[in-house]
Amino acid sequence: MPKVQCFTSASFSYLDRVRVLGETLHRHHPDWEFTFCLSDIEPEGFVFNLDEEPIDALVRIGELGIPNLDSWMFEHDIVELCTAVKGKMLCRLLEQGAEKVVYIDPDIAIFADLTDIERALDTHNVILTPHQLRPDTSETAIRDNEIGSLKFGIYNLGFVAVSGRPEGRRFAEWWRDRLLSFCFDDVPNGLFTDQKWCDHVPAFFDDVLILRDPGYNVASWNLSQRPIAIDSNGVIRAADSVLRFFHFTKVTWAGEVMLERYCGNRIEVFELMYWYRDQLAQKAPKGLPERWWAFARYESGNPIPPQHRLAYRQDGALRRQFPHPFSSGANSFENFMKERESR
Repeated sequence: MPKVQCFTSASFSYLDRVRVLGETLHRHHPDWEFTFCLSDIEPEGFVFNLDEEPIDALVRIGELGIPNLDSWMFEHDIVELCTAVKGKMLCRLLEQGAEKVVYIDPDIAIFADLTDIERALDTHNVILTPHQLRPDTSETAIRDNEIGSLKFGIYNLGFVAVSGRPEGRRFAEWWRDRLLSFCFDDVPNGLFTDQKWCDHVPAFFDDVLILRDPGYNVASWNLSQRPIAIDSNGVIRAADSVLRFFHFTKVTWAGEVMLERYCGNRIEVFELMYWYRDQLAQKAPKGLPERWWAFARYESGNPIPPQHRLAYRQDGALRRQFPHPFSSGANSFENFMKERESR
């Protein structure tokens, strides 16, 4: 097994992003094995051939050994589900003997080598990157960035690195268990999928590295303190550091608003954005229906409303009564909800 295992988690709707991540990762780390954890099923007529992808291995959600899988999946929307499997996938790789595991979100591109991360795992058990490294000064930035981190989590879990030593495995198992039970976008109740949990990590675990290099995990929400520049040699920098990877979150709407707000009139960040959009266009999967997700609908073909998932999640009696909630028909959860809503 390669010394470093890297993985991402997504559905087929993010396959274009997974391809960009895979290509840029392999460009800088051909010795790392890159695994795609897939929470989806191919639509009819769509062919996914791993041999033609910049992906070394594929693990489907059904291979992770999650109990009561149908019931558990139904509780989550697409973002929650693709996030909730991260801890289980991390543990799987560690149990298979990985010495070092790096998770990277699918909407990230790698621009320089990550050797410092690989080296740091020799002495640290968990590596996290904070959203912000310096205090903001304007009220708008404080509200967007610092208060945003208080709501959504101090650390950006688009990246985490874990060693295979006992303390790293203890973190992985703790995070796995929390995500299996509580990986929901429920900010009013203190949850934001996987991120808020990791605010506890520096207190709960030993030898945790908070990576404070501004070249790692650059994104729209920290550009106020990490201006992008391209030097005369073509090296991309964030603040005074080499740009290692950029997190292209929400490249088509909210992310661009934040880029415009905090780019400091620098065009370089938009050059990155145009490059990324071009890469996505080149790598768009052919034959995949728009916004496809196999678990978005009941077997009848009807879309699953968010309120159905929430009702199922909040009521243990419903989960016991309908262990296969995606089913349709006379005695299905779908019909039960229709009847409830018609009263």
